[in-house]
Amino acid sequence: MIKNLALFLLFVALAARGQTGIKTEIIEYRDGETVLQGLLAYDASLKEPRPGVLVIHEWYGHNDYVQQRAIQLAEMGYIAFALDMYGKGILASNAQQASQLAGTFYQNRHLMRQRATAGLKILQEHRLVDKTRIAAIGFCFGGTVALELSRSGAELAGVVSFHGGLNTPNPADARQIKGSVLVLHGADDPYVKEDEVKFFQEEMRQAGVDWQMIFYGDAVHSFSNPAAGNDKSQGAAYHPKAAQRSWKAMQTFFSEIFEKKK
Repeated sequence: MIKNLALFLLFVALAARGQTGIKTEIIEYRDGETVLQGLLAYDASLKEPRPGVLVIHEWYGHNDYVQQRAIQLAEMGYIAFALDMYGKGILASNAQQASQLAGTFYQNRHLMRQRATAGLKILQEHRLVDKTRIAAIGFCFGGTVALELSRSGAELAGVVSFHGGLNTPNPADARQIKGSVLVLHGADDPYVKEDEVKFFQEEMRQAGVDWQMIFYGDAVHSFSNPAAGNDKSQGAAYHPKAAQRSWKAMQTFFSEIFEKKK
């Protein structure tokens, strides 16, 4: 039923796209020899340059959920690109496969940054993107990737992590962060330990980053995604209030960072 709900949400977003002039394009691109495939979404009725948002998927890969999020951002007036970290057509069908796919990048942060940068370049090169106003958002694994991309010194006005991992083998690289950081975190997330939260906060302080962290009570991992189900005992579950509140927090964050860059 949850899977059907996710598909229903995508259907609603696609229907709205047709009513509002939202255009989507499947973009094939490369990182070295790896062929990747992402989704670009924007309002074709708007002709002036506007902010861009890079959208980074969960550990299952570039699926319907991340595409729906890109479409939502396009409806808000942004140009959104949902990148692909794994390769064209590569999706995990279970948690074990997802762990293996994501693990490659957790163990090789250079590759993680490189692969995310390949997606960022697609967005930066779009003729209607204001290159001084680009942000990256990510969900779970994607939240980790967004933060790591920011630590690489990427030209980002800001990054938003939804229930993402916060650790890094390169904490000193936080000094290279050029924009602001917003972390949206489930207060009961069993996968991101208290020490990891503390180390992240200290990392941000030491680097002098403009950062915020919002905790959502009663929320665990994957709280923004209906496909996560509702069994908190599994450590990952959808939390409607946290999902709604975090999306609004992101919008407020965007209004701040993009206003600064005008």
